[in-house]
Amino acid sequence: MRSTRISFTTLCIMLLVMLVMPLTLKAEETGEYIAIRKEGASRIAIVLDNLAASEAMQAEWARSLNATIKGGLDFTGLFNLMPAPLNIRNAQDGTLNLASIASVGGDIYAGGSVTKKMGKPMLEMHVSDVSGKPLLDRTYSGEETQLRDMGLRFCADLVELLTGKRSVFGSKIVFVSNRTGYKEVYMCDFDGNNVVQLTSSKSISLTPSISHDGTYLAWTDYTSGKPDLHIRNLATGLKASVGKQGVSISPAWRPGTNTCATTLSFEGGQNIYLIRADGSVERRLTSGGEINVSPTFSPDGSKMAFVSTRQGGPQIFIQDLSGGQARRLTYSGSYNTQPSWSPGGDKILYSSMQKSGEINIFTISIDGSGLLQLTSGAKNNEYPSWSPDGSMIVFSSNRDGRRKLYVMNADGTNQRPLLRMEGEQQQPSWSVSK
Repeated sequence: MRSTRISFTTLCIMLLVMLVMPLTLKAEETGEYIAIRKEGASRIAIVLDNLAASEAMQAEWARSLNATIKGGLDFTGLFNLMPAPLNIRNAQDGTLNLASIASVGGDIYAGGSVTKKMGKPMLEMHVSDVSGKPLLDRTYSGEETQLRDMGLRFCADLVELLTGKRSVFGSKIVFVSNRTGYKEVYMCDFDGNNVVQLTSSKSISLTPSISHDGTYLAWTDYTSGKPDLHIRNLATGLKASVGKQGVSISPAWRPGTNTCATTLSFEGGQNIYLIRADGSVERRLTSGGEINVSPTFSPDGSKMAFVSTRQGGPQIFIQDLSGGQARRLTYSGSYNTQPSWSPGGDKILYSSMQKSGEINIFTISIDGSGLLQLTSGAKNNEYPSWSPDGSMIVFSSNRDGRRKLYVMNADGTNQRPLLRMEGEQQQPSWSVSK
């Protein structure tokens, strides 16, 4: 078998700015756009001014918000962050010096102030283009403990303004780590911050998945000595399990429902079933004596991609859930696994074992065209999962010796570690924004 490797392509990101009125995204009313990206540039050059503050407490809030906003915008890979020039303000009246923004190559300006209202922080942000035209004026408020959330809300508004799409801000990633000596499920923010341990089985917990409304966590648990599917309501803590003989592995939630698909073997072969949140079986989705695992659903929930050995080695198939026959999707490579359906519905991510012994990540269009290799020469790269907006991918890799979590742009560029954490981390799943 000769593996196919398609070189990286450079995607020209056409970033547009919606016309807005102060405090209102005018594009939501008119649908109009204006282009602000310089010709030939792949990122928006944004002059990010330090937030103004008049008192000591506000200044401390401002420092925290400055770090949050800078880190959030940098994480997206959409921006070239530029510090404000020394002459950003006119000496005579303190107004914005637009010429200084243009002189350093800025496309847009973002700045604001932090004040205190009724003892609580208030963030006022202003975004304009190089001509001084207002693009966004918005106020964010909250408790002192919500400074990070306030800064990320501005980042989310700015990215949506410039791309017309929801961003990764507010989304969560669940994953497995052996930090405690046991494999347990953890959750973190989109950028690796705020790590929280979700299971304490002191056994083996694997393949976590969060329902699309953020209510339920499903995972495979080995506390009983065999793999069982557990489902927990994250709000109430109530837990259910399938309670069937045999294995139960690799859950994935079906969009628009509170049902998840998982592989069960209680009827003989390893087939995929739909499971209700209370652990009861709704129906079987695949049949036969071969192995069928790793389900993932189209955004509308009407189709399922999965891995099957029905034609030899593991390959990815797509099946219409209304009763249509499964069709084979992957033909390049003899061992293709771990599919993840894109939020846009047009592509599927997966891992493929290469002739060299490496495991690399690919994308392929759902019609079988457009095969693109995203990782190369970096040992084993597994369990890819799309961000909710489809702009990024989280995955695990042992490129630095131990299995850790990494993120990259959807075209494979800008690969970098997600978080620094003791032990190994693997099997990430990126949940929708709440």
